[in-house]
Amino acid sequence: MSLLDVSLPEMNAIWQDTLNWQPSPLQEQQFQQLYTLILAGNQQLNLTRITEPIEFWEKHLWDSLRGVLSRKSSSLIAKTSDPRSGTFNAIDIGSGAGFPGIPIAIVQPSWQVALLDATRKKVAFLNTLVATLNLQNVKALADRVEETGQQPRQRERYDLALVRALGSASVCAEYALPLLKLQGVAVLYRGQWTDEDTAILEPAVAQLGGTIALIESFKTPISQSDRHCLYLQKTAPTPTEFPRAVGIPTQRPL
Repeated sequence: MSLLDVSLPEMNAIWQDTLNWQPSPLQEQQFQQLYTLILAGNQQLNLTRITEPIEFWEKHLWDSLRGVLSRKSSSLIAKTSDPRSGTFNAIDIGSGAGFPGIPIAIVQPSWQVALLDATRKKVAFLNTLVATLNLQNVKALADRVEETGQQPRQRERYDLALVRALGSASVCAEYALPLLKLQGVAVLYRGQWTDEDTAILEPAVAQLGGTIALIESFKTPISQSDRHCLYLQKTAPTPTEFPRAVGIPTQRPL
């Protein structure tokens, strides 16, 4: 049997115990289809090293959804939505193979989710994923986030920004906060995190017009790996010089 024929494990009990949530049969089908498509895409593109079914479930599906489905995070994110606008816009910055954006779009079909990546081949793959999964609420964008953040039609457009495995926390904050509306929230997915890291990040976030609203520390349910999610809330307009030009945020972090 090839890896493409392998099924994801049924994890309803763990979903319920950890997030007080379970996928519907349709969502389970979409998760399985996503897994199969990524395994196939991995043969042409370097999408992910995580291919075993349980590891994929934990490190791509569960980890992605933990950032928005925990009790505290979902309450914070719900407060960002303006009922008058009628649309909740989220952006996954540096989406790569589609994580965390695609699992979140599957679980939150009322959200409009943009998948942003600078690699055109990956964006082409994301477009194939979106079409095959029939996700009407998702679009993929090919651009550098430093340029996206300076575009009038994108700047301050989003209620939620998701940043996973894309540089230091201050770099991720500089990428995310210019794209957020006032009161919008950026979710930074991190592994290890310390109080010293928080002290370093706080002045950078303040310079960008935000505050650290919440830090959640937890372990993954199977491997018991340490994880943290940082929730940055935009409380003032981001100064127009941010984000800085392509490459500058990583070369000279705030």
